[in-house]
Amino acid sequence: MTTAPTTQRSDLRDSRGSRPNRLGNILKPRRYQAEGLEASKRSTRALLWALLAVAMVLYGFPFLYLLLTSFKTPLDTIAVPPTILPDTWTLENYINALGRDGVLASIINSTQTAVISTILSLVLAVPAAYGITRYKTPSGRVFIMAALVTRMVPPVAIGIPLASMMSSVGLADTPIALAIAHTTISLPLSIWLMASFFEAVPQELEEAATVDGCSRLGALWRVVIPVVSGGIAVTAIFAFLASWNEFLFALLMTAIRSQTTPVVIANFQTQFGLDWGSMTALAAVYSVPVIILTLLLQRKIVAGMTLGAVKG
Repeated sequence: MTTAPTTQRSDLRDSRGSRPNRLGNILKPRRYQAEGLEASKRSTRALLWALLAVAMVLYGFPFLYLLLTSFKTPLDTIAVPPTILPDTWTLENYINALGRDGVLASIINSTQTAVISTILSLVLAVPAAYGITRYKTPSGRVFIMAALVTRMVPPVAIGIPLASMMSSVGLADTPIALAIAHTTISLPLSIWLMASFFEAVPQELEEAATVDGCSRLGALWRVVIPVVSGGIAVTAIFAFLASWNEFLFALLMTAIRSQTTPVVIANFQTQFGLDWGSMTALAAVYSVPVIILTLLLQRKIVAGMTLGAVKG
């Protein structure tokens, strides 16, 4: 009886007599690659957090130092070497700053001017940006670039002519005149910002609205504006801050009646020099409305900043 030859399978066994795990050998490089990618992500995340911490220190420390200085006594503010924490905490600077003549009126003037300037910027920027993005023509891009180029003009070059023009039409020393001047600063970038937000909105939404019976203006108001509301909030904050912190035009175009707070802060000086305590106290108070406004519109700001990040 003939016995069938035994097939040699020694090549399928390792030195210990067990079969090698070919699948494991195939998956090992992939596992190592996945672990490497995860380690790279962790390193990138740690680097981003470190950069964020550095940015918070760089941007937050000046405001923290201003806030702490507002609680210092006059001797502490001129101490050498300077100290970060006050030796003696006091509210005298806030009492002196808010008790001065014209301070509360200047805050009201700043608020009126910033609100009017923000409204003017949005009323002009929204239709301009919408027309540029929806009616795509070469002149539209040229218009945006020309508007941005105007931002390169030094404000001092147009401050005196603007002041003369406002005086000739009877608007000298009024919040509306200053608001118009501030609009010339914020409008170019407001148009550019709104154009980028409108470009992120699919035109199919407007086409569907027009099929349902909306006019072009109705589609803009009922469909597009709600979608870009976050972008409008971002643009509004930018325009508000541009007016709220502006100094040069306010110095050239206002007198005692319509002075804004930045001009009043610059006038805080005595026969012995600058009153740093009162200046920092009023600056801290002046920062509160902006902080509150930013916190109230935080969700809209985040939505506006992420608008267009994912399309489709």
